[in-house]
Amino acid sequence: MDAEQAEVRVLEAEVQALKRALEELPAPAAATARVRKSFPEIYQSDSEGWETSKDLRSNLGNLESELLFLNTLTGINIRKYSKKTENLVSAELTERRIKKVLQRHKLSGNCHMITFQVEFQILEVQNKDNLSSVITDLNIIMESTAYSELSEFVSRAEERRDLFMFFRSLHFFVEWCEYRKRTFKHFKEKYPAAVRLPEGASSSCMHIRSTSQPGFELVIVWQMHIDEEGQVLPKLDLLTQVPQRALELDQEGAVAAAPRSFRALLGALGVEAALDSLLRLLCAEEPAARSAAPE
Repeated sequence: MDAEQAEVRVLEAEVQALKRALEELPAPAAATARVRKSFPEIYQSDSEGWETSKDLRSNLGNLESELLFLNTLTGINIRKYSKKTENLVSAELTERRIKKVLQRHKLSGNCHMITFQVEFQILEVQNKDNLSSVITDLNIIMESTAYSELSEFVSRAEERRDLFMFFRSLHFFVEWCEYRKRTFKHFKEKYPAAVRLPEGASSSCMHIRSTSQPGFELVIVWQMHIDEEGQVLPKLDLLTQVPQRALELDQEGAVAAAPRSFRALLGALGVEAALDSLLRLLCAEEPAARSAAPE
């Protein structure tokens, strides 16, 4: 019985952590409504009132189901979680009937291919009128990744002690990386003779070689920009690699204007259509086989 109660407590804490992160993530209306409705029902029950192991197992099953649903919805998987609570007592607080509780939380997990470890402290202050809580310390440890954009963002989240901005932005960052991977893979399969991914499937750049003009190559550099508020935005740039002779013959300055023209094309057509237009322009022959566009 004690072991089951302890397991329930751990799952409750994990669900609560993901619940707060979920509030900032996009989800279908019906799914979001289901989650928000189910949480109050779970936490209205008092585990000390459970009289049988059957009740414990039932509640444990409900929590596991909700946690699995949240993991699927957000992509965030919490593997380990621990919590320590310390009551802060002083004569002054006792006289004023103020209760202070310091919670130390530690969790580790992953969002798809990115792993993290988060340690934070929450100070709860309760008096006869209200209860307030604030994150007093936040430390985020991430395993070495190829995503250099995350380093500055993590430092900013720690400085602001904004745990939920971290989870929200990490979710969107991974979603954009997966979309970039699918898009580059799609064009590599569609134009195998023209497209090269030097860093493999997870490449951040795509090289496009002209099939009719040897030595003429364009490079699409696709990075993710995380702004001050944690919003994740794709940033695509075009670089040109053109033989010197071609530059000398380019009286109209088309090569120099290519990056600017590409950005205008992105704004007008979107990522996939802009890349496809660029590839069709450089490829003298139609691709042998066309695959379905990435989702």
